[in-house]
Amino acid sequence: MKLVLISGLSGSGKSVALNLLEDSGYYCVDNLPVVMLTVLARMLRDENVSKVAVAIDARSGHGIDLLPSKIEKLKAVGIDVTFLFLFSHEETLLKRYSESRRRHPLATADQTLDEAIRAERTMLEPIAALGHRIDTSGMKASGLREWVRQFIEVEPGRGLTLMFESFGFKHGIPLDADLVFDVRCLPNPFYDPDLRPLTGKDQPVIDFLEAAGEVALMRDDIHRFVATWLPSYIRDNRNYLTVAIGCTGGQHRSVYMAEWLARAFGDRVRVLVRHRTLACN
Repeated sequence: MKLVLISGLSGSGKSVALNLLEDSGYYCVDNLPVVMLTVLARMLRDENVSKVAVAIDARSGHGIDLLPSKIEKLKAVGIDVTFLFLFSHEETLLKRYSESRRRHPLATADQTLDEAIRAERTMLEPIAALGHRIDTSGMKASGLREWVRQFIEVEPGRGLTLMFESFGFKHGIPLDADLVFDVRCLPNPFYDPDLRPLTGKDQPVIDFLEAAGEVALMRDDIHRFVATWLPSYIRDNRNYLTVAIGCTGGQHRSVYMAEWLARAFGDRVRVLVRHRTLACN
């Protein structure tokens, strides 16, 4: 049985992720108390349910501290467990709650919304590093659905998944990145009126960048660095390594670089490629 656990900050997109998994054929349970996790998983496995997704968050109370031991028990009996943790910048969460007018699950009469958000972040910090983290700041629901779809489509089994993520520095550095490379020093297609509306996936932009020798030099240096240290990350028993490539707007240079690197490493490890700015537009 494959079990996907979803947790994270309220307002960061857990419902979007859970709905996508349900549409993908997963048996989904929202707001399950952590103490019931092993009971539910074993019961559903006995019923031959092959794909299960469970959302666990701050509403579970202090029992959230039991989650690491519960995951280990499930893995010990042969259940394939993966963990997805969603989070966002505080400004994004405040904006989403303001727009939806929903009540934060930890909010009380004598506590402000930002105080509730900070309290929840502190409560969930012990489990934030248990699995793959996605920073959903500024991301639309459609973009998050695509990222979660990529996450669940990764081939099952042990081993590291290498993720290349493009972003724009003007929108902030993604908090889920393990390594960050800055390619803002490279020639910028933005200043060509014909290339401005395109992205780093489009052939005219690719041709423009590959005609500049410094682009290939930067590209090869990043490739060499990641290739050199990748075995060390694999020995560290990581499940995911996120390499973020940033340019000014996150539309041309970083997208091209992430796509090229994903192809270059595709025959060595499992690879995902994501484009944060494109997902937010």
